Amino acid sequence: MLADPRSDLQLPWTHVDDLFIDGAWVPASSAARTDVVDPATEEVWGSVPDANAVDVAQAVSAARRAFDSGVWSGLTPSQRADYLLRVADEVEKRSAQLSATNTRENGSPVLETAGAAANAAGIFRYFASLASHLEAEDIRPAPSGGHETVVERDPIGVCALIAPWNFPINLVVIKLAPALLAGCTVVIKPATPTPLSIRFIVEAVAAAGVPGGVVNLITGDAAAGEALVGALGVDKVAFTGSTPVGRRIAAVCGELLRPVTLELGGKSSAIVLEDADLDAMAAVLIRSCLRNAGQTCYISTRILAPTSRYDEVVAMVAETVAASPVGDPFDPATVFGPVANKQQYEKVLRYLHSAADEGARAVTGGGPADLGRGYFVTPTVLADVSPAMTVAREEIFGPVITVIPYETVEEAVGIANSTGFGLGGIVFSADADRAFQVAERIDSGSVGINFFASNHSAPFGGRHDSGLGVEYGLEGLHAYITYKSIHRRPAHG
Repeated sequence: MLADPRSDLQLPWTHVDDLFIDGAWVPASSAARTDVVDPATEEVWGSVPDANAVDVAQAVSAARRAFDSGVWSGLTPSQRADYLLRVADEVEKRSAQLSATNTRENGSPVLETAGAAANAAGIFRYFASLASHLEAEDIRPAPSGGHETVVERDPIGVCALIAPWNFPINLVVIKLAPALLAGCTVVIKPATPTPLSIRFIVEAVAAAGVPGGVVNLITGDAAAGEALVGALGVDKVAFTGSTPVGRRIAAVCGELLRPVTLELGGKSSAIVLEDADLDAMAAVLIRSCLRNAGQTCYISTRILAPTSRYDEVVAMVAETVAASPVGDPFDPATVFGPVANKQQYEKVLRYLHSAADEGARAVTGGGPADLGRGYFVTPTVLADVSPAMTVAREEIFGPVITVIPYETVEEAVGIANSTGFGLGGIVFSADADRAFQVAERIDSGSVGINFFASNHSAPFGGRHDSGLGVEYGLEGLHAYITYKSIHRRPAHG
């Protein structure tokens, strides 16, 4: 049975009745509500309003008024950057309660959520550093001569920011920070299971003095999200989540000719070359291949191992995974907490059943973890997996690794590129130059060499079924910019 430190938590928000609209917490017009369930205990510990069409319209109207008034877009980028720096400071002040709320919402271990506020603050500070890029004069002579063009970078307008439940803070902030620097106003809609931790970000925005209406927050189920995506007054949508939902959002935005950024699913591979240092690989395995109980879009849950070292790789992966503690996410020693919700728990178990039916061998794990309560799945390593098996093709989003053999590097690259996704990937090798050459052949938006990480200053995005557009970096900022070319005759002295 799990220990229960939750009774000692002093969280400011559990059962709430309000939304953040036009700079204030206001009662929702909707009477419908969504419960917030702790996946480690299966207990309802919070609830939020399910925003209806009226609530959505009010939030979008507030963002529209704030944008059209120029109260935010009329500031210089450097002035907006100063606000972002203050927001970063305010976020860090809320680190402990943000972490605890996040862990209660989705079961991510405090080992993971303890860094959420610092990472979010880092994102705000990084985008604040790009103010000079927006302020730089851009004058381009016409190739034919006779005139020049001033290229202006204007904010795109009102943005709908829709985030998933696996990383409910940083996957909002990576949209919010560039949108704000660009001069946009926003309406945030968090995922249904994780509606409370994002309130700390909104509170930080308000404490930093960002004008009312610039940032608005609604909560609710898929219907609220659909209403927001299609709402009149929204100029752009940014979404992170599943590929099927992303396709529906893209269809709506396509019909409306509304720009959209989509960061969707993945089925990434880690190619282990014959000279790979398995001890070094073991040290980064969980972070790179099973982060957050496998509930991470870019991780490499398919390990491709050369047949000459297949048994050795399987043994190392199984030993590493089996040695990583499973348990109460509030225990600092816990590496694997519960799966985030009952629906996902049942989905992961269905995949494990299909793996057994199709001939895969569970070297460790393979079913539920009996902790007395909670949506815990024993971290699982599946061997004797072929690329055609369901678990090798579809995104599981749970603590499951498959180990697939290959004969040649060409075959490994082919397997890595054989899915419809194209988000992440890793190459493990003692020869960094050779690993780089293999990495260049992987058809995905990002690839790591001997580890995987993101970089606030480099673009992150997927190819094919993994999405449209990118986040992070200057490229992520440009997603919230629209361009105007003003043609003029140059003045002559």
